Amino acid sequence: MKKITVLVVDDSALIRKLLTEIINDQPDMEVIGTATDPLVAREMIREKNPDVLTLDVEMPKMDGLDFLEKLMRLRPMPVVMVSTLTEKGSDITFRALELGAVDFVAKPKIDIASGLKEYGKNIANKIRIAKSARLKRSAPMTIMKSATADAVLPAISNRVASTEKLIIVGASTGGTEAIKEFLIQMPPDSPGILVTQHMPEGFTKSFANRLNSICKISVIEAKGGERVLPGHAFIAPGHSHLLLKRSGANYMTELNQGEPVSRHRPSVDVLFRSAANCAGKNAVGVILTGMGKDGAAGMLEMHKAGAYNFAQDEASCVVFGMPKEAIAAGGVDEIVSLKDMAKCVLFKLSSMGARSSRI
Repeated sequence: MKKITVLVVDDSALIRKLLTEIINDQPDMEVIGTATDPLVAREMIREKNPDVLTLDVEMPKMDGLDFLEKLMRLRPMPVVMVSTLTEKGSDITFRALELGAVDFVAKPKIDIASGLKEYGKNIANKIRIAKSARLKRSAPMTIMKSATADAVLPAISNRVASTEKLIIVGASTGGTEAIKEFLIQMPPDSPGILVTQHMPEGFTKSFANRLNSICKISVIEAKGGERVLPGHAFIAPGHSHLLLKRSGANYMTELNQGEPVSRHRPSVDVLFRSAANCAGKNAVGVILTGMGKDGAAGMLEMHKAGAYNFAQDEASCVVFGMPKEAIAAGGVDEIVSLKDMAKCVLFKLSSMGARSSRI
């Protein structure tokens, strides 16, 4: 079996050493070189042609984002970012994902050596996923900004759809960009939206703030106990499961720090199951790009409870794992490309609202 070859790029000798040990410990991968900065990395990529690059977010000599932008334009390859848990670090990380990085892993704040060793399995899994991921070329920022302004879909034609219905979203690898593309098209009167994206604690608030700055709807990291209103989206925090609860006639958010489910906290299965229990046919489920099967069982429960569910198609996924598993489980009603997802969801909600208003 040919091993996955990895080039480690980091200005910290300690991090380079630890990443090398973690990766070389895996039976199916090996480090074929390390670089202290992007200029050295550029030459080593030409010379060694690695399968995957791990890249420190904040690098000397050349800005890491400039390097990544040039790399994805001239020589696209799978990149996993290694990010610090800081506001600046998370902002750079999300920009890196916009530019085409497949995923990221967080550096621990304290006790770097033991922290990274604990993260070893996670890092190795992300490298394996990156190797098989579908790469996307990024659009220049000027194009992205103009597309953002024009992307919002028309208001929902039936007000019942936005006041009684809910949109429940789950994603993992590649999901930050997929969720952005989905939410950025939501009109101000869209139904309340709950989102679980696999992401470490410390990044979800920055992710929500970033989305809030570019969307027509309000996007926040859920704190628990919020009323789910039209025009609002709630992102599961990295430390807790996000659930939908009912309080009288109102839908509410709830956080739960129970054990990981489907190996994740927050878990998409937990969110979807809560939507099946509380919302039933008033929910529309959306499962986006991601590795593994988290969400498949929960989406089937939503389907059995009367929800209408969408899955992102393989061609537009970075990783088709989660949608594929949900489709195989029988919980998906419609398979749609990412670019059409928001339009199809809102069209379905409008038709659902029209039916319920005639009853």
